[in-house]
Amino acid sequence: MTEPHQPSAVTPPPAAAAAPPAQPAAPSWHELELRVAQLEADRGVLEQEIKALRQLLERVIEHRQKSHGELVLLLTTLVSKLPLTDIGGLVGRLVEHNSSVSQYLAALAKGTAELDVLPQPTALATLDHTKRDLAAAIKPLVEELLRLEIPLEKGLLEALPEQPELFFSPRMLRACRCFVKGCLPKERIVREFGEAALPCFNDLTTDPKLNPRPKPDEIVLGFKSDFETLVQQVEGLTPEKREGLLKLYRSVQSAKTTCERALAQRNAFCRLSFIVELWHYYEHQTTEAPDVVFAQRLPGLVEQLVLPGAEERLDENLIAQAETLLAYVINPDHRLMVINNIGKGGGAARTLRYVLRLRAEKLPETDLDHSLAEFARHLIPAQGPPKAEAIAAVLKLLKPPMQQAVLRALRACDRLRKDVALSLAKAVAAALGLPEVAPEAQTAVAEPPEMERKRVWAGIKDLITRRAPPATIAASIRDRLNAKYNADEVRESWIVLTEADPMMLIRIICHLPYLANGKTDPIARPVIETYVTRLLHEKYAATYQKVLRSLKSMYAAKPDSPTLLTFTALVKWASPEAAQKLCADIGMPVPA
Repeated sequence: MTEPHQPSAVTPPPAAAAAPPAQPAAPSWHELELRVAQLEADRGVLEQEIKALRQLLERVIEHRQKSHGELVLLLTTLVSKLPLTDIGGLVGRLVEHNSSVSQYLAALAKGTAELDVLPQPTALATLDHTKRDLAAAIKPLVEELLRLEIPLEKGLLEALPEQPELFFSPRMLRACRCFVKGCLPKERIVREFGEAALPCFNDLTTDPKLNPRPKPDEIVLGFKSDFETLVQQVEGLTPEKREGLLKLYRSVQSAKTTCERALAQRNAFCRLSFIVELWHYYEHQTTEAPDVVFAQRLPGLVEQLVLPGAEERLDENLIAQAETLLAYVINPDHRLMVINNIGKGGGAARTLRYVLRLRAEKLPETDLDHSLAEFARHLIPAQGPPKAEAIAAVLKLLKPPMQQAVLRALRACDRLRKDVALSLAKAVAAALGLPEVAPEAQTAVAEPPEMERKRVWAGIKDLITRRAPPATIAASIRDRLNAKYNADEVRESWIVLTEADPMMLIRIICHLPYLANGKTDPIARPVIETYVTRLLHEKYAATYQKVLRSLKSMYAAKPDSPTLLTFTALVKWASPEAAQKLCADIGMPVPA
């Protein structure tokens, strides 16, 4: 079987192969030179543009740094003027923010930051200056205490100028408390004189019931009554230690007296405590509460400084020392907080408060008027007008213009009759060598309605505090409401009544409608209707419960009490529904 015929492959001749593509002609050397020159020219233009753009960017960044720094400086100045309790943190955050922005902007352009872009804000500069002054004032006070031989450990005092924080260490705090109380820490006795000296002391800390196992470093020792004899009899003490114990005993006993040296010791210690307390606050403003420092600690130190011991007379030299210490307080609000919290217990300390306020260089006009009125009321006790010499002795601490202002306030004081107040003001002016007080018509000053309202109701509140007769208080309220009858006055009268004790409130309301001639005041009914509505409102539930307890007590003691019957009758007169509720709560029948 024959295979099919396969066609043989025919190879084309070389001449029939495809021709290669045509190549462009190579550029000439002249064209290459022109192209390179063009590229170099373009590169030069680009370099110039980049330099111009960089200069423009640097100029923008520099302008941004300066404008941001000026803005932050302006903000710190504005924040420093605000009556805030703590502006140090806000100013610090603003400065820190400005520093971060400056560093970032500088890193964009130069890679380094200019540290002196923003001048130091006034608040921070004042703070730094004050802290330096406070730290510098510690060393002279420590040297003064060492010279006075105060019964405190010498090593503790000598370390304070370099490390003021040691003043708040437990060891120093115990030593200061012992100095104030006239006793000694046990750890000091053991460290300086050994265990053999302990039989000469009484343990004032260990108590079988209250404190059976106190910490060894918290035990306080007091001298025994026969200490000087025991020191000579106890065994185990060298002659040097006996002499040291006797010297320490005499030093502690002397510090408890009122001799000149003891007063100087307490004076220097109070000044040192004030300086260190204030320095500590400015160093730790973020953690220290200003209310604790300026409303609790510093006012007590000022009182102890100006009124040492049982002294009831103000000394101008001691007041000047207190003003020097108060000048270290940067914020005027904090300074005023210290002054306003002096004299909470009354007496000479309260007089000191007003003297310090009126001796201040800058005092708002409204605060001045209020302070003058309160000072005049303080100078005139409830028992009667004092002697002119006593008031003159206090006013000598003030400048003549302020003395005249106080005399005008004395004339206008509502605690005295006008003729008595005038004669007292003239006597005080004569004792001070001042001209006669100007007539009231010439000294009258326009008073804002709000201040006048507060002043009048403060006087009525004072009558309640001094336990004046309810009829007198009711007459004062009635006169004021007749002179100015509006919602604000009625609200003020109700607030004054709610601050009184419940029996006084009941008696005043019972006398309120009746005039001296036996007639009923026309405004009595709407006023009592307002009082009854407020009394039964849930907002005054506490006041209602107090009044209810007093009425229940009266009903249990004497069901036909005139005060009880009058009060319930007035409530029924104002609102029969309220009378039914009140009588039901008391447990008595509704009056007919």
